[in-house]
Amino acid sequence: MPVADTSQLTSGVAERYASSLFELALEAGAIDAVAGDLKRFQAMIDESADLKRLVNSPVFTAEEQVAAIAALLNKAGISGLAGNFLRVVASNRRLFAVSGMIAAYQAIAARHRGEVTADVTSAHALTDAQQTELKEALKSVTGKTVALNVTVDPSLLGGLIVKVGSRQIDTSLRTKLSTLKLALKEVG
Repeated sequence: MPVADTSQLTSGVAERYASSLFELALEAGAIDAVAGDLKRFQAMIDESADLKRLVNSPVFTAEEQVAAIAALLNKAGISGLAGNFLRVVASNRRLFAVSGMIAAYQAIAARHRGEVTADVTSAHALTDAQQTELKEALKSVTGKTVALNVTVDPSLLGGLIVKVGSRQIDTSLRTKLSTLKLALKEVG
């Protein structure tokens, strides 16, 4: 019997939960409010090793997870649809997939607004002016408003890697040096 890929299972769970939440938010006219609350909750996860452990560890019972999440949501002022959603996720023992759910919800909401998301990896942090310039350049190519998801990877040495949908543009110095190295090997 083949073993299922857990990342595919997690992604399927995340998509189903995110789609259901989006439908409820659309009905309630609260798409952006829910997106904001989810973004704040994801920031809490990103900033706290203890919360990451709570979310990812199967050691905690559903009751412990629900109680901890409820306390965090109350303290952060996250209520309404997003708060109820996160409580349901915890009670259903699906917290391990909550980051995927949040990302999937954000993607669905962006598509609904006519936006595309570009994953940008740069060697150094981009200034606000550089991000604005990049957004405008990508908007002229895609014809849509572009939201940037920027990460920094110093191993690129310089340049950018930009992914929009299935298209990728790699102008990183690391890639250029690898290409040059390969070309030199073929010549020699």
